[in-house]
Amino acid sequence: MAKVVVPLARGFEEIEAVTIIDVLRRADLKVICAGLAEITVQGAHGIKIEADQRLKNINHRVFNGLVLPGGMPGAENLRREEAILALVQEFAAQEKLVAAICAAPLVLKAAGVLDKVRCTSYPSFAGEFSAYEYLEKPVVRDKNIITSRGPGTALPFALEIVEYFQGESVRQELAENMLVD
Repeated sequence: MAKVVVPLARGFEEIEAVTIIDVLRRADLKVICAGLAEITVQGAHGIKIEADQRLKNINHRVFNGLVLPGGMPGAENLRREEAILALVQEFAAQEKLVAAICAAPLVLKAAGVLDKVRCTSYPSFAGEFSAYEYLEKPVVRDKNIITSRGPGTALPFALEIVEYFQGESVRQELAENMLVD
């Protein structure tokens, strides 16, 4: 069973985080939510989520993927966290899944893992990616890097992660069970 860590920083986008966690768990992936500074983390719209544990307490070597929700100031808080940048670099170097949605692809940029990789982000950040192959698509998968645009693309983003780990048939079955067109 693949294991995925979803770091939660204060100001994360709630729709993205909850959709990612829920869909991946429905696909029988082991998902651990890791709060950066605390266990109870407040999102961008005031919704509080209790993380499974703090980031500093996880053994990152046992995970197969890292998924970063966006939102502001959540993505900025992730980008300022040296431990997150180091995890992104380590996972990318080991060809483990590195996924980011909305503003969180800025974290991948800061970690230096987007060279020769197609990506996308929330539209207002497109200019930040002018040196990269930026696509205006809901979800972009390039090797072990998956990026997406924002809250409205959280479900297809999560399903793409499911396909990455479980294959297309599991993705399709899950989408059908969830009544996704």
